[in-house]
Parts: sequence; C-alpha cells; structure tokens
Amino acid sequence: MLVIVAPGQGAQSPGFLSAWLEIPGVKDRLSAWAEVAQLDLISYGTTADADEIRDTSVAQPLLVAAGLVAAEALLGEPLGSAVPAGVVAGHSVGEFTAAALAGVLTPEQALALVRERGQAMAKAASVTRTGMTALLGGDEAEVLAAIERHGLTPANINGAGQIVAAGTVEQLDALAADPPARARPLSVAGAFHTHHMAPAVEHLRAEAAAITPGDPRVILLSNADGAAVASGAEFVGRLVDQVGRPVRWDRCMATMQELGVTAMIELLPGGTLTGLAKRALRGIETVPLKTPDDLEAARALISKETAQ
Repeated sequence: MLVIVAPGQGAQSPGFLSAWLEIPGVKDRLSAWAEVAQLDLISYGTTADADEIRDTSVAQPLLVAAGLVAAEALLGEPLGSAVPAGVVAGHSVGEFTAAALAGVLTPEQALALVRERGQAMAKAASVTRTGMTALLGGDEAEVLAAIERHGLTPANINGAGQIVAAGTVEQLDALAADPPARARPLSVAGAFHTHHMAPAVEHLRAEAAAITPGDPRVILLSNADGAAVASGAEFVGRLVDQVGRPVRWDRCMATMQELGVTAMIELLPGGTLTGLAKRALRGIETVPLKTPDDLEAARALISKETAQ
C-alpha cells in the first residue's frame, strides 16, 4: 500500500521551487494560487532568502502551494480526481495539503485557510518570546520527563527518536543547560502546537466555519492521534484544534504500519518525513520529491504499488 505525505514548516529552503517552474502549467497554477494566498508564491519560492521564507505567514501558504503543485505534476492533472494512494497524511501544516489531496478541501480552500492560519500563528507568536527545540535520541521517557519538568510542551512527537519541545525562551534555555538528549534549536517564530497558540485557534475556527468540506476519498490520517478520519467536517475541526495541540507523527506512522503501508512518496519539499520513515518503518520504499527529476521514480513507485 502506498502513502503520500506532505511535510511541515521548516522543510522549505531558498529557491526550492525554481526548477519546478520549467514544468508546463506550474507557473500559471502558482500565479493563480498566489491571488488566493495573497502572496507572491513564485518570488518566495525562487528568489527569496532564508529569513524571508522563515516568516510563518509566508512559509505555511508557500509549503502548501508547493506540495499541491508537485502533486499535480506527479499525477499529470489538476487535483480533484482519485489519488493513486491508499493513504494520505501531512505533518502539521502539511495536513492542509493532505486534506486537498483527499478531497476534503479544494486547493483554493486549503490555501485561503492556511493563509489565515499562518497570519494568526505569527500574531500569536509575537505576544511572548517563545520557540522550539528538537531533542534527538535519548530515552523517550526521560526526554518527556525533562520537557515536563521545565514546563515545556512536547509539541511534535515524531518517532524515530525525535521529539520537539516548545515553550518560552527562558524555559528552553533551562532545558538546553541540562538536555536529556542532543538539542537543536529550530528556526521558527514561536511555540507552535502549544497553549501559546490559543488566539490562533479561535481565529482559525471562525474562518473554517464558512467552509463546507467533502469527505475523504482515501484513508486520511490525523496528526492528533494517528487515526483515520472518515468525516470531512471532523477533519477540518481537527485541523483547527491542531494549531494548539501536539503533532503525533509517531502515531501516524504506527497507523501506516498497521495498515500495511510498504511505500511512501513525500511531496515537495521532500526528505524530512521519508527520513523518519526509513528509521521507524523498516523496509519501506520511499521517494522524496525534491526536484522534477524525482517524478520519474515516484511514478514508477505508483505503478509498482498499483500493480500489486
């Protein structure tokens, strides 16, 4: 069984969309979506520097647009038809990409809603000096205990020995002074997926109320608990709540294993989630989409999985 996944914030890098503009139709698609996102997606994906695309209000719509345009390039047609995968999932903001792939949201609905998400989260992050630190390796119980001891939140439990702590700068400094594992501060604007994002949750809930979602056409996994969600309305509600709740990618991968997933394609900018899968889902075949040159391998993997 094939799963198509979409990465979250932090996966972007300067110029990562440049080569994709050479594919016929991609530039026009991004130009149209730029009007919805109210951002110059082409400029941000090609010529902007790292600081510009680190901005939460920019990074989130940019990542969703990139994932969607890569999916259309992979499938050779606009989104809306059946996706050749048994399972779809996204990490954090990647859930908006996954929702569009599964038919819960249209690409335009996903981009309009994620625009509001990014702006609201950036505003919430400006209230208090907060951040996030990845803890790599170490004993999981000890890492979680240290996070709790310092008053932090395990904002991302990603599996494969990776947990992200989030909270105030002072709390993170105290953790860094006595880390339970190798600590790597993340270049993000605030403590995402924690109570610090409460104002953003309320704003997004109001914006989402105007949307009538469709039900998923494929198995769609939720970051909240790794469960497959059969109702579009429930999934959108989970998208809203997830802004202030931890991402349980470990549980998503556990569900993939239970479902018998054997292959994974990670949409642009791929690499992060396929890296986790290689360590947590032994034997899985993966293709991360980084450049258009990866499309051939991804299509071959689709053909292989659908032939079985």
